[in-house]
Amino acid sequence: MKLNAETLSRIPIDKPTYDRGAIGVGIVHFGVGGFHRAHQAMYVDRLLNSGTASSWGICGVGVLPSDRRMADVMNAQDGLYTLVLMNPDGSRNASVIGSIVDYRFAPDDRESVVELLAAPDTRIVSLTITEGGYHVDTAGPDSVFGLVADALARRRERGAPSPTIVSCDNIEGNGDVAREAFTAYAERAHPGLADWMAEHTRFPNSMVDRITPVTTPDVIDVLARDFGVDDQWPVAAEPFTSWVLEDSFSDGRPAFEDVDVLLVEDVTPYELMKLRLLNAGHQALCYFAYLAGYRLVADAAGDPLFATFLLDYMDSEATPTLQPVPGIDLPAFKRTAIERFANPGVRDTIARLCFGSSDRIPKWLLPVIRENLESGAPIELSAAVVASWARYAEGVDEQGEPIDVQDQLADTLVPLAKSQLEHPTAFIENTDVFGDLANEQRFVDAYLWALNSLHEHGARATLEKLVGT
Repeated sequence: MKLNAETLSRIPIDKPTYDRGAIGVGIVHFGVGGFHRAHQAMYVDRLLNSGTASSWGICGVGVLPSDRRMADVMNAQDGLYTLVLMNPDGSRNASVIGSIVDYRFAPDDRESVVELLAAPDTRIVSLTITEGGYHVDTAGPDSVFGLVADALARRRERGAPSPTIVSCDNIEGNGDVAREAFTAYAERAHPGLADWMAEHTRFPNSMVDRITPVTTPDVIDVLARDFGVDDQWPVAAEPFTSWVLEDSFSDGRPAFEDVDVLLVEDVTPYELMKLRLLNAGHQALCYFAYLAGYRLVADAAGDPLFATFLLDYMDSEATPTLQPVPGIDLPAFKRTAIERFANPGVRDTIARLCFGSSDRIPKWLLPVIRENLESGAPIELSAAVVASWARYAEGVDEQGEPIDVQDQLADTLVPLAKSQLEHPTAFIENTDVFGDLANEQRFVDAYLWALNSLHEHGARATLEKLVGT
């Protein structure tokens, strides 16, 4: 059965219990992709189902040419879509999400989007535009920054309150990054607007977490076959979800705490926990796994040797660098992280985790190494992760098969990696990535031991030595 408003009552899975026609738009969201629909829109759907948030519906906005397909799907399905949860035991749960009650494609009607953003009922503007989306140097008037700046200028002229701007992108200090980008553009487009924003506009930081792979044709097929729903663009995700949000809003907010969002004064401890345990844990897994022949994350994380290495890294090297994390059971978080990686239903690929290493490792893993070097704490496992990346970047796995190294610095890093049989520290001497770590002898010794072991004995034997098996 095709999914749309007319068929909703007959759709044979869980669906909204609220009257979508009576829901007002309180949130405008830029970047309606898989993650937004599996995460923020799902939380808002929960709130709407509780019957206490009828003014907090979402209007999605697309600004890029690639967003036209989402606009077409949203229009055909009246904003409805299916969220499919992929359980570790292989079962699936499916439900229809109804919180996106409107969608605008800005290139088709820029003025309607600006007026929507300027409307007093719009009290939150949220974003999932990826890290690269916050570069304002080349942003024009039809970008998210141009649209929001024009809307804020109208609000200032009309004496209307400012909305809160909430970044839901998976970047450190996302609210601070958004504040800098939006303020810089606004001042350029409307002199004096930055001062008004400094007084009226809030940019809370947030920590978001849910593994959400790209929707594949088999998800669409399974949904039609097993659940009887014809959805042009469902979204699949793991069952786990988390959202930690700084409680700093310009003009009110929904009761997010009622649907398990953690509202806090400072997101930093939670952010560090995620970056250094979960995100760096992905890096600790992926290069060793690829070299050893694994191609799916679940298969590698389900291997007891790899799981032991991950937990040892988290316990002995990452955890000592964290701040206290109120309300979080850290041992449980770490166990759950490894269980999440090992979920076979979420067919996440090792290649995806290996993508863009030169952006990820300096943000997630190198700070752990630097803090532990300073405190005298262990760094052997972290150094081995760096060595596994260097070995992976040589571009050939242990079976002699080529590796397609996808990295923005691949043209620099791959030749360095290939030269390390003659010059073992060549890779870590790249100061753009590693700073002065090549001058830290304790790190260099641990790195060279691991790199030599990877060359002589391979990934599996190296891990066995590292975890003492």
